[in-house]
Amino acid sequence: MTGGGRGCPAAGRDEGARLGRKAAGEERRRMSAGGDRGGATVLLLAVGVAFVAFGVVGAAVGGARIARQQAGVAADLGALAGAASAMLGATIACESARAIVTDNGGRLVSCQLEGLDLLVTVEVTATVLPGLVRAATGRARAGPLRG
Repeated sequence: MTGGGRGCPAAGRDEGARLGRKAAGEERRRMSAGGDRGGATVLLLAVGVAFVAFGVVGAAVGGARIARQQAGVAADLGALAGAASAMLGATIACESARAIVTDNGGRLVSCQLEGLDLLVTVEVTATVLPGLVRAATGRARAGPLRG
């Protein structure tokens, strides 16, 4: 038996060498493509982390702005309530202002009666991020119309 039949040992070597070259080529292609494998995953992860970070910062800024607005509203309402009773004296006017400010989620920091004008300063605490508590301040003046 001569030639490339199945029983020939030389034919087996040629076929094995051919399969070996084919396997080595596939391995090289796999290794060259493997250098970039996972790159898109890392990029997508970085973009996701950036979106989360921007969301957290946006929520913190929004929380601080809401607290500042709440302090301003509480100060306005407290000053109006206190000015309505300014004729009864500073103590009663400030107690009236304190009740309204407290009902609106604030803390009355200062209250002064100047003539018939009541000046109030209100503080509202806000947790803008977990573990990060900040105070927002609002000031208002209320009194009779002068003309």
